[in-house]
Amino acid sequence: MAFPILRFLGQTTQLTGSWFSALLFKKPELREWINQCYAVGVRSVSIATITSLFTGMVLALQSAYALAKFGSDMFIADLVSLSIVRELGPVLTALLVGGRVGAGITAELGSMKITQQIDALRAMATNPVYKLVVPRVVACILTLPLLTILADFVGIIGGLILSSAELHVNGYFYLSRVLSALVPLDFVSGVGKTFFFGFLIGIIACNNGMRVEGGADGVGKATTQTVVFASIAILISNFFLTKIFYMVFGA
Repeated sequence: MAFPILRFLGQTTQLTGSWFSALLFKKPELREWINQCYAVGVRSVSIATITSLFTGMVLALQSAYALAKFGSDMFIADLVSLSIVRELGPVLTALLVGGRVGAGITAELGSMKITQQIDALRAMATNPVYKLVVPRVVACILTLPLLTILADFVGIIGGLILSSAELHVNGYFYLSRVLSALVPLDFVSGVGKTFFFGFLIGIIACNNGMRVEGGADGVGKATTQTVVFASIAILISNFFLTKIFYMVFGA
């Protein structure tokens, strides 16, 4: 079991080096970057907003029952906003968007691999990393923070809707508590992690897609592997990135 994991880490590291080289020393194809940003970002807006909306509502409902036992109902907005901005917004958005985007990228590149389109690019003296990998990874890095900011906002609004409708919390009071609870470093620590999440999602998906073997069955296995590995990488890196942000910024 250890050897496939080590091989996967080695392949991903090698592809990362090739990606950096192509990104830094070759002229960017802005049109393709924009197309990939649309495919990755705009098409993921619905899943990000729906997930965050109901996460904020559930979090407000659960926290209301828990805080009521201690007579601390006034802190519902604080708990919802801090939880979403610091952790739930970035992590849930990365997991769900990563599953959708990562699976799509792996399936797309895997289909190109088994139909020998990638080999055709090499035959035409075109670097497949520059042509296929760079735009997709860049799109993941650029769009995931924007999706997270949107998800944070929608999640807080979801908490407001639930608090106003079910718990009869004044909307102005809720928003004032949110503004007093959040500081800029909360957004820095939350959104800052998503740049790394986006890179991990993109590079893992591209690596699995570029190395598909075994026809259509291999594409299915690679797609499943991407979702699993990307999710694990996000959760593990989230711990270390949170630790780093606390050490560097105290946030």
